[in-house]
Amino acid sequence: MDPRAVGVFDSGVGGLTVLHECLVTMPNEDFVYLGDHARLPYGPRPLEEIRRFAREIGAYLEQQDVKLIIVACNAATSAALPRLQEELTVPVVGVITPEAHAAVQA
Repeated sequence: MDPRAVGVFDSGVGGLTVLHECLVTMPNEDFVYLGDHARLPYGPRPLEEIRRFAREIGAYLEQQDVKLIIVACNAATSAALPRLQEELTVPVVGVITPEAHAAVQA
């Protein structure tokens, strides 16, 4: 098993619900959570600015040697997920697709 932590980030504290679910479903994993309180909210900001924030945080988490990055922020997921997946060397997943699948199944 890879001992490195999983990185989770959001623009604030909303991603703590994602972190909680990760802790419940993956109890043997370690996590690093980054809540970007200094720049929240992301929603009303220009797309390129959100992308820049996400890229900065993704690069920071990658420097922390995480094995996976979970983008727990809807704005950052929709604005930057494909770019993060291309640019970073660790796997990156978002939260919008799983939520959409759950809504369809309901």
